[in-house]
Amino acid sequence: MADGRVERGNQTRRAVLARTVDIASVDGLEGLSLGKIATDLGLSKSGVFALFGSKEDLQIATVRAARAVFVERVVQPVQDEPAGLAKVWRLCESWLGYSGRRVFPGGCFFYSVSAEFDSRPGPVHDEIARIRGDWARYIERLLDEARLAGGFREAADPADVRQLAFEVMAMMELANAHSVLHGEAMDYERAARGILTRLRAATAAPEELPERPPAFDFTAGRPSA
Repeated sequence: MADGRVERGNQTRRAVLARTVDIASVDGLEGLSLGKIATDLGLSKSGVFALFGSKEDLQIATVRAARAVFVERVVQPVQDEPAGLAKVWRLCESWLGYSGRRVFPGGCFFYSVSAEFDSRPGPVHDEIARIRGDWARYIERLLDEARLAGGFREAADPADVRQLAFEVMAMMELANAHSVLHGEAMDYERAARGILTRLRAATAAPEELPERPPAFDFTAGRPSA
């Protein structure tokens, strides 16, 4: 019986977080309300409160749930590919698809909540900053693995890797911001062209990268054939 209660509690928690990540991507983490979520899901407010304890706890749990979705949709599809700039390109494709096909209704979840909490100190800010830092370091790591494997056309050092990672992230996030604001998929195509141009200029094996990015079909959630 105890195990059954625990499982029901876990199911309710998953249902709540599946709803809150979508709400927060559009309305922000401050837009989360225990009462509204309980009403939306047909739950008691006291039951939802018992699972999370406070709005801040709910916000942090929402950020962590969004991270799990991000890892599943963006990182895992390419994690087993061999080191090189081709792997970095496929990661960028994966990210552009994640944002463009609106895995979260508001576009990139972490772009949205970062803007909301970037100047607000506290545990929620710290959790967002930690995850954002992990993402930046992951891109830098993949680029550095490519460098160590001889994937760069010219000698590069860690500073060059960090600069390239910054430029790649900037293009992806600008595409997300413009697309969410203006509702145009062309921003993703521009970012893809810019990223691919930058990687092809750096790679020692241009044949491993496409000459141009594929046309993105965001209604299908992946590049079109």
